[in-house]
Amino acid sequence: MTDYRTANRANWDERAPAHAASADYAVARFAEDPSFLSDVVRFDRPRLGDISGLRGAHLQCHIGTDTISLARLGATMTGLDFSAAALAVARRLAARVGAGVDFVEADVYDAVTVLGDGQFDLVFTGIGALCWLPSIRRWADVIAGLLRPGGRLFLREGHPMLGSLTDGLVVDGPYFERAEPTISEWAGTYVETDVVFTQTVTHQWNHGLGEVITALLDAGMSLTGLAEHDSAPWEALPGQMERAGGGEWRLADRPWRLPCTYTLQAVKHAQGRAE
Repeated sequence: MTDYRTANRANWDERAPAHAASADYAVARFAEDPSFLSDVVRFDRPRLGDISGLRGAHLQCHIGTDTISLARLGATMTGLDFSAAALAVARRLAARVGAGVDFVEADVYDAVTVLGDGQFDLVFTGIGALCWLPSIRRWADVIAGLLRPGGRLFLREGHPMLGSLTDGLVVDGPYFERAEPTISEWAGTYVETDVVFTQTVTHQWNHGLGEVITALLDAGMSLTGLAEHDSAPWEALPGQMERAGGGEWRLADRPWRLPCTYTLQAVKHAQGRAE
């Protein structure tokens, strides 16, 4: 198959300007209101707690709205992404609003090499990140490598149950990680835009909740929090969801049937990897 990074990077590069121009990312609000936070960060702010003074890394940061939001809560943030186009948007936004955020271009699996071993108090990963990675165990090793002993992972992600669904709430896709990706062709994106895209092929992987947790435990992390949510910050199932407030969407019919996202927190052991 075509290298998944090449296809996926082309997809993200093309969509970054459209995402920045979309009302869904509310880029203008960041300039208009110095206290404005992204919907994703605002959703989990009670769980985040006080992060002022922490040194944080935001992996797969895209156009940086969540990264800048975390900086506004007092953390010293570094955002990392493999899309040069997305980072160009992020750097322009940071300069526009006066946010002291560093943005680094690199593949997430190279984050420890690029950012340094054991340098961070907080690693944050937002919605729609893990599905682009073929190995959750490699990712977990990166998280543990970036964190100082006692440092914290904060992850909100699409639920693997949601990722296994096709049209009509039918479970037809993988729930567990598989060696081969799910290769899809989609000319759209998850925000409202009139842009016509030409980069339409993506390579994605689902990762079961148990696989994510076990990978982190094996990498020397302790699970400190796990919450499942019946909502997601995008219309994940078009035509079957309704707005739930705060930028969230949930099933219009009996939303308690489906976990759409989850928030996971874990802390790095002082002694490192568990044996």
